[in-house]
Amino acid sequence: MIITCPHCLTKNRVPAERAAQDPVCGHCKAGLLTGDPVVLTEANFDAVIAGSELPVVVDFWAAWCGPCRMMAPHFAQAAQQLKGQALFVKVDSDANPRLSQQWGIRSLPTLLLIRGGQEQGRISGAMQAPQILQWLMQQQRR
Repeated sequence: MIITCPHCLTKNRVPAERAAQDPVCGHCKAGLLTGDPVVLTEANFDAVIAGSELPVVVDFWAAWCGPCRMMAPHFAQAAQQLKGQALFVKVDSDANPRLSQQWGIRSLPTLLLIRGGQEQGRISGAMQAPQILQWLMQQQRR
């Protein structure tokens, strides 16, 4: 599968059976699928999303948002549990207003599931890790 490095935007080929084994970028040597949410911005969002063959779970959040801050550790926990199976990313809506507008974000936190560059699911409101995982499983059945 192809994974675009969020740090240097190099496309990397990662065998599916090695996705959970901490692959690194062939160019900059940064971790590609560490199990930690990756921070994306307007500068790298499109390249990373379009360049990922894995499902991408996007958390649109803001620093002033209490529910966003409450959900952050649960989002990170879900990312760890699905390491190598999905790419978890975070987008600060205040710092990246174009992305929030482009994706029609109306409330925070909002999670999007993106496959092949297309939105496959959306849910708003703070959730705990089991709820996030359950929502993702429901989306995969569709």
